[in-house]
Amino acid sequence: MHSIAKRVNYLLRSTKGLTLLAVGIVSLVTAVWGLLSGPMVEWGVRDFVVETLGMSLLPAEREGRIIMLYHSIAMIIVAIEVYFITDSLDMKPSQKSTINATVTVGYQCAAIFGLLFGYFGHNYIFHGIFLFGQSLMFFGGLMLAAALWPWRQEYRIPDTERARTKRGLDLERLAFFVMAIATLGSALFGAVAGSFYGNGFETFLAEDVIREPHKTPLQLAIIGHLHIMLTLIGVAITLIIGRWLDFKGVWHKLAMPSMIVGTIIITLGVWAVVPFEAIAHIIIYAGSVFVLLGGLFLVIFAWGKLIREQTTAWGITQPSFGQKLKALFHDPLKFGATWQMVFMNFSVTFIGLFMAARLEEVMRVWPAREERITLTGHWHILATIIATIMLFYFADKMGLKGRARKWFGWIVIVGSDVAFAAVTAFSIKRLLVSELAQQRFVNVTTILADTGLAVVLIALAVFLMWRLIDLFKRKGKWMHELATTEIGDELPEGK
Repeated sequence: MHSIAKRVNYLLRSTKGLTLLAVGIVSLVTAVWGLLSGPMVEWGVRDFVVETLGMSLLPAEREGRIIMLYHSIAMIIVAIEVYFITDSLDMKPSQKSTINATVTVGYQCAAIFGLLFGYFGHNYIFHGIFLFGQSLMFFGGLMLAAALWPWRQEYRIPDTERARTKRGLDLERLAFFVMAIATLGSALFGAVAGSFYGNGFETFLAEDVIREPHKTPLQLAIIGHLHIMLTLIGVAITLIIGRWLDFKGVWHKLAMPSMIVGTIIITLGVWAVVPFEAIAHIIIYAGSVFVLLGGLFLVIFAWGKLIREQTTAWGITQPSFGQKLKALFHDPLKFGATWQMVFMNFSVTFIGLFMAARLEEVMRVWPAREERITLTGHWHILATIIATIMLFYFADKMGLKGRARKWFGWIVIVGSDVAFAAVTAFSIKRLLVSELAQQRFVNVTTILADTGLAVVLIALAVFLMWRLIDLFKRKGKWMHELATTEIGDELPEGK
């Protein structure tokens, strides 16, 4: 019994245990709910899953179910990023433990009861607990913002290699703080619109109203909420990866002000969508430039550092181009985290810019279904790219080393990028093949996308199985990880 308590203590109190539990839950949700769409419908898998689990999938409720699923997954992802932030930035131990505990209860209530309400009958007690969980997440965000307050004297930094003001104000911490405040405000932005459900405002998916010439303020608010929350999740993981790679120097001094300014401009631009729809997108584009530049500066720094460190370890003072490439690819986790930021531009950013620039000339000439596919793929690729970056960071923190580290890293990179490229090609197929010849193209891209994502999920499943087996060991890695945390150090000897 005592051994069980120690394992529960690890999963619910240590940062690595909390992250492992959250990643396990979101992986399970992704795997199960992924069986409800795509070719799984034609193969009969969806019907089997629905009947086995006792799901209720009324066609008229589809939009509501999808929204509940998105919010359930998003709560878990945000909680994981909170764990990463509290683990990598200085704050009081009491603040760290309180924040982690609050968001843990919050995401579990929101995710579990949100899915129960959406897919297993509409028990409104479950919906109430779902809202309670979201409220706890918001309260945890308030506590995180307070803990991140960068103007405290103890958080001033003397290191001139890092972005700071003359008085030592840490601009990286300020970037985290701005991101946290923007996330809280943007959550309220969506919550206000959500509070009008049942009062003349019906559930809808953003991609379903793209061609409506006039959208209501509440519809604009929901669309804006969707975009800004995903953007801020991306900003957060970019800042976290910077901490992981010890981002500093000239590029750091350029990147942090750019991230701060970009985050503020994008957030204000999205909030302005309701009163000033005509100019809001211009503001958003301007802010995006600053954020993308911040990410570019991180990539330049990271790739240079990876090459220098590895060639130095090999004893090479003047590496050739081939040796530099080999050094860059040596650690697929650290390379992959930054490579995905580059690849994102080809599968997300450039496609989005093309859609905006040629909206009337190309996109609106296509059937509405084609434009809807492009938009849906656009959002899903960005979300999944962010998820793969989080996986690289998570795998490193969980101690993945040696050949397993390389295999896991390259499987995730290749598998996900093949899938993203296939989905991107599928979404713009009207530009690549004629309408009469597109069936073979659709078949190939669909198979590549499904195969790539399946490979990534299998790699993640093997990784999680490894950690699950370790959790059952009497003296596994989890014991060492628990003992080396602040909470673990407080445990009595032998406990």
